[in-house]
Amino acid sequence: MIPPVLYRVDEAAEALRISRSVIYELIRSGQLRTVKVGRRRLVPVQALDDYVASLGVAA
Repeated sequence: MIPPVLYRVDEAAEALRISRSVIYELIRSGQLRTVKVGRRRLVPVQALDDYVASLGVAA
C-alpha cells in the first residue's frame, strides 16, 4: 500500500486527534498549510509534521 501524501480535512483531524472545526481554525489562522485540488481542500502530510513541530512536540 502506498502511504498517503495528502489527507482530507477529516483525516487530518483524526490524525491529530482534534475536531474538524479546530482544523479549519488552524487553516484560517495560517498555522496549517493546505492545498486545493479542484474543490477539495487537502492537507499535506508534511504540513501536519510542520504543525506538530511548531508545538515543540516530536512527531
